[in-house]
Amino acid sequence: MSHLPLYWRVCLTNWAVFCVGTLVLALSPARVSERVLASEALVLAVGLVVMATLNALLLLRSLAPIDRVIRTMDSVDHLSPDQRLSTQGKGAGARLVASYNAMLERLETERSTSNAKALAAQEAERHRIAQELHDEVGQSLTVVLLGLKGLERQVPESVREEFAAVRESARTGIDDVRRVARQLRPGVLEDLGLHAALASLATDVGARGRTTVRRTIAPGLPDLPQDRELVIYRVAQEALTNVVRHAHAATADLSLGKVGDKVVLTVTDDGRGSADLVPGAGISGMRERALLVGADLSVASAPGQGTTVRLEVPL
Repeated sequence: MSHLPLYWRVCLTNWAVFCVGTLVLALSPARVSERVLASEALVLAVGLVVMATLNALLLLRSLAPIDRVIRTMDSVDHLSPDQRLSTQGKGAGARLVASYNAMLERLETERSTSNAKALAAQEAERHRIAQELHDEVGQSLTVVLLGLKGLERQVPESVREEFAAVRESARTGIDDVRRVARQLRPGVLEDLGLHAALASLATDVGARGRTTVRRTIAPGLPDLPQDRELVIYRVAQEALTNVVRHAHAATADLSLGKVGDKVVLTVTDDGRGSADLVPGAGISGMRERALLVGADLSVASAPGQGTTVRLEVPL
């Protein structure tokens, strides 16, 4: 029966139980009168219970894997890998579990591939926009600033203060363009490495917000591939951005160190926290990036105790 479809297995199981029950009643000395006696009713009830129990036990082995698959499908998380069911036996239920595991494997592979392509395209687009901001907008504002400096001595004294304010606005615009370009494309990460990039990120976030960012980077960390360094930087950037926008924290701690065979990034704040943290686009994006390099991301939060983002990147 292990090679039959599930429908025929259920039918044959029921037929077998009914046949056994019929043979028992036919061969046993028990008889039923025209008016059923109490003893005969008891025998029929016991026989019915035995048949129903035997039928349930026989069907349990065939149908239990289906219930396991249904329960797992209701709670499966596409951002949590390795959600596999154990395969037992060789029947239709085992084949169903094996097919379900193969489907999850295929979906995770396809999702990982598409996410990698999407993130690569996103980084390329960020690089292009940052380059245009730096080369075109930044240079144009620099020309404007130099022109304003050259004209400053020629303007009347009565409007010189307003002229200086315009010049400072141009200078602020140049600084903003450079800051946005650095956020879009971490050039310091490519030029000076992860340590300098995280230090620059912490300084920039602390300078433009009301949150003091303290950083701790352990010395002697091993060199990582460029894709893993980029994941660490982007997760730190998103975590600190969430601290500034949502946490209302006074201080945030950014640490990077080696624990066993993993490089661990931790971002902790003393903000308001949340008892029921609902993952948004930022947290989902961090998890997707972590999955691309086989890293583990966890986010813990509690009311009044802040939020902790922990990224563990295998070496």
